[in-house]
Amino acid sequence: MEIRNLGTSGLRVSAIGLGCNNFGGRIDLEATRKVIHKALDVGITLFDTADVYGERGGSETCMGQVLGDDRKRIVLASKFGIAMDDVDVKVGASRRYIMSAVEDSLRRLRTDWIDLYQVHMPDPRTPIEETLRTLDDLIRQGKVRYIGCSNFPAWQVTEAQWTAKACGLNGFVSCQDEYSLVFRKPEAELMPAMRKLGLGLLPFFPLASGLLTGKYRRNVALPAGTRLANTQRLADRYLTERNWQIAEKLGDFAESHGHTMLELAFSWLLAQQPVASVIAGATKPEQLEQNVKAGSWQMTAEQLAEINAIANS
Repeated sequence: MEIRNLGTSGLRVSAIGLGCNNFGGRIDLEATRKVIHKALDVGITLFDTADVYGERGGSETCMGQVLGDDRKRIVLASKFGIAMDDVDVKVGASRRYIMSAVEDSLRRLRTDWIDLYQVHMPDPRTPIEETLRTLDDLIRQGKVRYIGCSNFPAWQVTEAQWTAKACGLNGFVSCQDEYSLVFRKPEAELMPAMRKLGLGLLPFFPLASGLLTGKYRRNVALPAGTRLANTQRLADRYLTERNWQIAEKLGDFAESHGHTMLELAFSWLLAQQPVASVIAGATKPEQLEQNVKAGSWQMTAEQLAEINAIANS
């Protein structure tokens, strides 16, 4: 497994990370245990979760029950900010909420520290300086090692880093955002800003909810139990005519080069700057072996250019 620095920070993460959003929700404790143990076996070190995953707390709770001493072997990432209740109290990025949210996550995870603590989404009601000062306090207390953000537009990432520098605070080391061969919005503004600021990108939905795995066929019934078969809003979003055409052309390209669509999708992402680790979820242990293998295609400049031409068509 390739290990990379997260941006220009000293935090080192596996090139393929484990998205833990299925734990405590789509899969139960025992299934979670099998996935976590397999991830450790194949060399995955970045485990990314959030307090809201697993129907509010389920993912962190399952991970805390399973990891034990293995917690010391991994880079444990979590997030806060999305509502954890229905009354608009446990939500946001204020000092008051962060100080309680981190304690709740530490308790569920059964750990004394979180390696990467991320603001899950911008909080328009709280000044970014308040958020950063609170996170800086958590770093100084040893409860958090590094901080990052998710779903922030480029201007807010830049504002946060400028504020941190001006106030002498620890700044973000990473951004976690959707990025794939059929969703390339970050390339316009976010990724150039991140390269300038020295931040690492952790792409989520790298397979466009499964479209880029090659297991779906146009005008053929969606496989039972898959995400796109079970979630209509995702199917409506990803199964567009344009995306079908791109996926089919990419599949042909991968096959002509002796690779799978999965290998193309992951290896292309890992060739993009400043991608540090590709976050991919799993519900079965065997998926992890496929994910790790999928990041090993060392693409040439010519191959990358051909892939970009297809994805931009």
